[in-house]
Amino acid sequence: MHVEFSNSIREIDSADWDSVVRQAGAPVFYRHAFVSAYEQSPLTTVDAFAYFVARDGGTPVAVMPAYLQTAANPLRLLHEVYPEAVGEPALLSHTWHCYDAHVPATTQVLPRLLDSMIRTASILGARWCGFMNVQRGGTLSQALRAAGLPARHLTDRWATGLTTYEQYLAGLSLRARANLRRNERRSAEAGVTVEALPVDHASLDEITLLCAKTASRFEDNGYHPGTTFARFVAALGDLVHVIEVRQRGRLVAAGVCLTDATRFHTWTCGVDYGVEGNYSPYGALFAESVRLAIRLGLSTLEGGRGNAPFKRRHGLSPRHLDAVLFRT
Repeated sequence: MHVEFSNSIREIDSADWDSVVRQAGAPVFYRHAFVSAYEQSPLTTVDAFAYFVARDGGTPVAVMPAYLQTAANPLRLLHEVYPEAVGEPALLSHTWHCYDAHVPATTQVLPRLLDSMIRTASILGARWCGFMNVQRGGTLSQALRAAGLPARHLTDRWATGLTTYEQYLAGLSLRARANLRRNERRSAEAGVTVEALPVDHASLDEITLLCAKTASRFEDNGYHPGTTFARFVAALGDLVHVIEVRQRGRLVAAGVCLTDATRFHTWTCGVDYGVEGNYSPYGALFAESVRLAIRLGLSTLEGGRGNAPFKRRHGLSPRHLDAVLFRT
């Protein structure tokens, strides 16, 4: 077995890469199209790209993207739990825009990939190396702990299983269920339309502005960097489903959602709460996200990070995410 390194995803065959990703059940963030789009239109400052492919007799058995980042902290959380790493370059598995870290591989391959990652970090001058957004108790978490690497709690992401919309509603509290139904009625009375669109029919410029405005309320500015964000989303093609919520033609909420084999990711959104009528644009967007996931036949709704009170109230459960950083 040997591990190959490349500094451009374009040098790696997409079929080889995606065959490992699918076999490992890794999320959409590891698909060749997602990684390629990020290389062409990075949503955060990336100082260098690193891609690893482990092969056994020529057959790919593991893949891993990594990124040299100095300011890898648009949500301010990483350096809260690793203050000693502030301002120092780190070679990190994926970026903050991926909230579910994996190493698409068997556990036996991980030590080889870690060795290659550490050597590459040293060559690139990174003082730190490691992983963000590792689900506690998952395969990667267990393998990193077995390698003697300690973890620090970073944040939570939220998810729930899906079958039918009525069964989803039945699992909510009486109050939450009534609120969703009331919001649907009030939004219709206020002239709201909700539409799910393929990415090439979506108003990406409008959506980018709305997402950036919303993110600035909760995060550092720059999480949705202008035309870069629109180019990145457009490059994802059929991995993306866009939901537009409009009130008499004006965009009041939008969701950029991603899909993989079983999961529907409500990846990012924008909401304008300055609307006419007693309804919530976010509530309308969320309800359509659940419906669209079910229409697509996907069994898991991934709600991402943040907004814990709303997500808990609407039936999502937390998945604890850790960061695992170590000095090179």
